[in-house]
Amino acid sequence: MVKTQLAIKIYGSRERAIHSAKVLMDNELKELDAESEISVSENDWLSVEITGEDDEFASNFLAQKYGRPTRMIKNGSVHKGFIHKIDKDMLQVDIGTIINIPKENLNFFGAGDAQQIAARFGIIQQLPVEIEISDASKAEGRFTKVQADKLWAWKKSGLDHVVANSVTRSELKAAIKKTGHSRDIYGIERLGLMEHVITCREKTDGPGIVAAIGKYLKGELGVIKAA
Repeated sequence: MVKTQLAIKIYGSRERAIHSAKVLMDNELKELDAESEISVSENDWLSVEITGEDDEFASNFLAQKYGRPTRMIKNGSVHKGFIHKIDKDMLQVDIGTIINIPKENLNFFGAGDAQQIAARFGIIQQLPVEIEISDASKAEGRFTKVQADKLWAWKKSGLDHVVANSVTRSELKAAIKKTGHSRDIYGIERLGLMEHVITCREKTDGPGIVAAIGKYLKGELGVIKAA
């Protein structure tokens, strides 16, 4: 038996999130001789207890894919986490400890303060992100190149995108279908357990999609307008 914590946040409706986590873990381990029991840590991280012949391999596989929350940081180390807070002068990311991304580490994204940049790139609370520690002594970091390129790819794609958190994929699809917007989107990409991004079709207005589906969803929505 192996116990581990994963960098997967359980928030919002815990019942829905835990159910989704169980489905996700079962799917991830279906090819292995391993079974999982899940619980939630006091800091809202997903805890997984794995049993079976492949328990050690399964634990390492999940940690490699999803990361582990940590308080151990050093310059240049890379971590997975979630947007914790958005202020004018910085973004905060929870990786097991809170890391600040100061405005000067966001200059790659253009003009404006941290809140304006976040709004422009659909960066909302609980968005899963990957960061690199730039100054461990100050608990400061920056988005990794992979993360920054992903945000820019959405921006430059020529299509609007809508980021949604604290919702299941089925809830998101149901809201889109209920509002008659199924024909206005290309698809939904999973970003995390309860986090997704919708890719709109050409000439479909992202803010319009948010206005339509927002009333049917309890989560938070962000928009990335095509550049």
